[in-house]
Amino acid sequence: MTQPIVNIHQLHKSYGEREVLTGIDVTINAGEVVCLIGPSGSGKSTLLRCVNQLEHATSGTVTVLGQTIAADDHEPDIDIDDLRSRVGMVFQQFNLFAHMTVLENCTIAQRRVLGRGKKEAERIAHLNLERVGLGDRGSSYPRQLSGGQQQRVAIARALSMDPELMLFDEPTSALDPELVGDVLTVMRELAEQGMTMLVVTHEMAFARDVADRVVFMDQGVIVEEGPAEQVINSPSQERTQQFLKRVLDPTHASLTDTDR
Repeated sequence: MTQPIVNIHQLHKSYGEREVLTGIDVTINAGEVVCLIGPSGSGKSTLLRCVNQLEHATSGTVTVLGQTIAADDHEPDIDIDDLRSRVGMVFQQFNLFAHMTVLENCTIAQRRVLGRGKKEAERIAHLNLERVGLGDRGSSYPRQLSGGQQQRVAIARALSMDPELMLFDEPTSALDPELVGDVLTVMRELAEQGMTMLVVTHEMAFARDVADRVVFMDQGVIVEEGPAEQVINSPSQERTQQFLKRVLDPTHASLTDTDR
């Protein structure tokens, strides 16, 4: 039986007396796209950050790519840097180095973390910039790009590390509406190519059409989980129904509008 890419068991995360995650259980298999949806403050981003160890669990276990980190294990017998090099992450903000060109942004981690030579790193960076539709912008600086283009560079940068898992933390939330479609198109293509993805998103059309499963979270717990179309079109839990009714209200974005 194939081992899951991600296996989270009874994950709790607290900041002082405030518990952000309460007993989370999630499994993600190779090639799956799982979208986390829910209101702001429900713990989605914290869960994502626990996967690549930007946050450490208060209790429970997180297993990623066969490596398990238990909350009570203060000296885990794993290589965090190696783990992070195998997990790509794209944030809300683009986090590009302003003083570096697009190409340099996409090669620096390859060279420093993976030890690739300059020519090989640049070759791989060019391939991934082409992949996101920015093959001609390698010599540009981030300030010369639109927000959507900067986010696509961030995706190319992550892909250049040859990740086995991609994490996306609301990658379109900082973009103007007309720029969202280009980023979602790249993500759709990655899903079609079999990339394993865990995505925090408010883009319900994307979640319904691209995800294998949707996980609805509220107040630090998983309220509902299931096939994407089922959860979004026919949610069984009243709290999920309330959330989706607000999100899909005609005065907001339509479910059929994938470019909002």
